[in-house]
Amino acid sequence: MKIRKSTESDVGRMMEIFAHARRFMAEHGNPNQWGPRNWPPEALIRQDIEEGNSYVCIDEGRIVGTFFFVFGKDAEPTYAVITGGAWLDDSPYGVIHRIASDGTKKGVGECCINWALQQCPHLRVDTHEDNKVVQNLLKKLGFVHCGTIYLETDRAPRLAYEKTLPELR
Repeated sequence: MKIRKSTESDVGRMMEIFAHARRFMAEHGNPNQWGPRNWPPEALIRQDIEEGNSYVCIDEGRIVGTFFFVFGKDAEPTYAVITGGAWLDDSPYGVIHRIASDGTKKGVGECCINWALQQCPHLRVDTHEDNKVVQNLLKKLGFVHCGTIYLETDRAPRLAYEKTLPELR
């Protein structure tokens, strides 16, 4: 699989993938993370593309997944406050959001996360408490559960995870 920045011409396909992801989450015990709000909105995806933080995963010439990635000091303002634990590392970090797959290829989430680790070997990720699929993937990839963060938009809780590759410790 290959990762590249998303373009405006990818938006329709990306929205199809997000629709599939919402159905998949609902079928696997996580109907509330994206479903009720029809998340993410197309306007946000277009903004991510404009800001250069949106990516697609390509397999055999076809977009099979998408995600948001950004890095830097305080890359995610929501992560400034964590409860029930603490972040492991204060260095600049990368953030992955909105990982979604069309379900046709196994390993899309793992591919996206591993790509992000190659760009920035210190990552933070959050997910809904009902999203067992992502929680299991993060554990498999060696992420550590650090506590709970709360979304700025509606103060909804999210489980917070972090991983720093050994060469940075």
